[in-house]
Amino acid sequence: EEIARLLTNHKRSVLHPTPLIVRMPIKTKLTEALGIEHPLIQGGMHFVGYAEMAAAVSNGGGLGTITALTQPNAEALRKEIRKCKALTKKPFAVNLTLLPVVTAPDYGSFAKVIVEEGVKIVETAGRNPKKFIKFFKENGCYVIHKCVAIRHALTAQRLGADMISMDGFECGGHPGEEDIGNWILLAQAARKLKIPFVASGGCANGAQLAAALALGAEGMNMGTRFMATKEAPIRPEIKKALVEGDERATTLVMRSVGNTERVYKNSAAEKVREIEAENPGDFMAFRHLVNTRH
Repeated sequence: EEIARLLTNHKRSVLHPTPLIVRMPIKTKLTEALGIEHPLIQGGMHFVGYAEMAAAVSNGGGLGTITALTQPNAEALRKEIRKCKALTKKPFAVNLTLLPVVTAPDYGSFAKVIVEEGVKIVETAGRNPKKFIKFFKENGCYVIHKCVAIRHALTAQRLGADMISMDGFECGGHPGEEDIGNWILLAQAARKLKIPFVASGGCANGAQLAAALALGAEGMNMGTRFMATKEAPIRPEIKKALVEGDERATTLVMRSVGNTERVYKNSAAEKVREIEAENPGDFMAFRHLVNTRH
């Protein structure tokens, strides 16, 4: 399948002119800790990180990830985890992102299901993870915390996280409010962290993996790159747009409400920016354009 070829083929990818990884596996602290073949993580992605996507990545030798909050409730997540178990016998993770939202999900129930279903790798992200890192560690999980600043990474390290996913401002989705790129973050992480870290944000090919490893990372986390694969559960028109897009094809929305998102630049995104400029800080003014559960 396409993801397996993406993770193992030394030839050039159909969707990207630079090969992602050579055939000879690269061993790092990431691969050794998680029991995976390649130092690549499929990041948590809303309405993309389903069981089929996670299983395809794991079967290809990387670490697939189910996105917990894509599911409407904890019991639906339980079913998704069980579906993933039926599709792969290899390790996979669940992402639990703590974000400022109008109606907060029952994070505790999601966390409980993750543990009850025997998932041993968890990616946390977003707001203060103290409670959940403690809970997952007490239940024998390996915790990778994604953050956008060294100070947050140091906090996660102190709280007991096993690994950091250092998320540069280039990333799709939530780049945080610090606006710091990976060239700075990775160099600083290598100097200041005592636990291993991976690169995240703007990662898509083998040259970037080599650069990440050279900067001290143990691998890299990719999101958008996996969206452009056959196994990704999104419309082919979106995949085509992603492949054909250039460095100017994204934009930032929701900056005025402290929940910045990097999204594809389309008419809806431009309308959100227009409304934000006129009504800064008023989420309800543009909520109808960003609501993912119509």
